[in-house]
Amino acid sequence: MVTKEIGQVEKNLTVICNNVQISDKTTLDVLCHDSNGQLVIVQISVNEDDVMLLNGIQSLVYVDKFKSFLKATYNKNKIDVKEKPRLILIAPSFSDALRNAVESMKGMRIDLYEWEYLKIGDQKGLRLQPIFTWAPVEQPKEKEEKPVEKKREPKPAKKKEPEPMPEKKEEPEPEPPKEEFKPPMFLEKPKEEKPIAKPEQEEQPKRKLKLF
Repeated sequence: MVTKEIGQVEKNLTVICNNVQISDKTTLDVLCHDSNGQLVIVQISVNEDDVMLLNGIQSLVYVDKFKSFLKATYNKNKIDVKEKPRLILIAPSFSDALRNAVESMKGMRIDLYEWEYLKIGDQKGLRLQPIFTWAPVEQPKEKEEKPVEKKREPKPAKKKEPEPMPEKKEEPEPEPPKEEFKPPMFLEKPKEEKPIAKPEQEEQPKRKLKLF
């Protein structure tokens, strides 16, 4: 009845197989996949049983280990091997210990559903009530990408350069006295030699001419 009414548990679940014997004490009740191809294990119990959580975890480990083999075997089903499988437990009731254990688990999705068998005359039915479920994550709709406007970045403020100190006017140094140009010795005009004065000859006393 659960496999026939699997849509009450979760929409878009597809049953792959059921009653898969994993070990001598553990049986995988129902194996499904959701609309995204993620594998989903459904464990069912007819009474309140804490052991079903351990059996479910063993089934998770088994399916995660052989998910590539399952994809090749059930190639008509769209199975995504990149996603880790998740677990759903269905029972008429759950103990506080099991509920606390499921709530405290991190990194693993486990949903709890309580079932109730209904019979009215010849009609039979099954009522499933979610006890602890994870809200489905809605994928954001793709928005039309708008061209990104380029923001004008403010120009960096120019650094004020320090004003130059007034230069001290250097007083011109007094020019050294110009040396008179002296022509070289060989260009100098020969000096006029003054005649050396000869000692005057002593004038001889003139003889008086006697008139005859």
